[in-house]
Amino acid sequence: MVPNLVWGVDTEACFVSRPSLRRDDRAVSEVLGVVMLLAMVITIMGGVWIFLNPYLTDFEDNTNWNSAVGISERFQDRIDVAGASPEGTGIRHTLALQSTYIRPIDKVETWTISADVVATDQVNVRHVNLTTLGIKAMNETARSLSIETPTGLESVNFSASHEEVLVRHNSSREHWMVITVYDETLNPLHRTLSYALSGIQITTSLGQGEHELALMNNARVEHFPNQPWQVTSYPSVGLDQLVDGEYRLSMLLSDVTINGSLGTGNNIGMNMLSLGPMTLFTGQAYNLRFTVLNELNDLITPQYHDSWLDEYNLNRASGTLDTFVGYGPYERASGADGFTVDTHGIPLYLEVDVQRVEVSR
Repeated sequence: MVPNLVWGVDTEACFVSRPSLRRDDRAVSEVLGVVMLLAMVITIMGGVWIFLNPYLTDFEDNTNWNSAVGISERFQDRIDVAGASPEGTGIRHTLALQSTYIRPIDKVETWTISADVVATDQVNVRHVNLTTLGIKAMNETARSLSIETPTGLESVNFSASHEEVLVRHNSSREHWMVITVYDETLNPLHRTLSYALSGIQITTSLGQGEHELALMNNARVEHFPNQPWQVTSYPSVGLDQLVDGEYRLSMLLSDVTINGSLGTGNNIGMNMLSLGPMTLFTGQAYNLRFTVLNELNDLITPQYHDSWLDEYNLNRASGTLDTFVGYGPYERASGADGFTVDTHGIPLYLEVDVQRVEVSR
């Protein structure tokens, strides 16, 4: 009988020898991994930020622009309400002016309107200088005139002449002036008025610069960075045909002044006080002429001219001016001498009103 054999196994030989890792080596590898992971995350986040930054800037600019437009619309609505109110009354309004500030633009737009009130004479009033007027009546019926300004009323008599009569006065037309010429029985023959209107400018910070929006005489003009001034709404001048076939030209002027600083903040309360509406001209008008000069920017007045002469130029090009009723140039076709309304002999009535509003904290 064969004895049982016991096979011996060397357990130590089954383990493959390998270099041992020290604790410090394992710690260094973990730190490098974390650093690489963080670098990858930062690189991705930076790339996403660089890619989205223009879109975020445009979104923020669009938000600020919408806010400025909304402020201008609400401001204009409150001005219309306050301007139509009796003198000494008004409203109080609150606006959020975080990235926007409002400043006044004083006497930025000057309107000059003249017309005869009778058909029997044609009178021309010329400002020779600050203290002298030139009066010329075609039929020599003019005998006196009155000058109304914010400081009072002045009257001057003069002799009839077939030439221009020079009349000296002590009135100032820095803000507004209304000149009425009378005959020998004090019947009005002619009226000339000039009014320097003030407004407000709303400035908003954008990514590429500042966006400027001006409210002047019920008109709105805008200026974006690196772009010219653009008129987005025009003054309140309207020509309507009445039921009897006659025509009426309505002009609503708006004079807005700011007393003090409005400041900036989340909730800025401001008072809009009416200084009383004024009627400068009402009734039938002959030999009408009106001019406008905007001093905010040289590009604004030509845009007014182009808007008023648009239909005239179309009818002039098509040869239909003999039936055209509307705005036209007073003398030169460019409108440099002013504008008139051609009704082909149909009576024209003129209404000129002014809304005066003072804004303060």
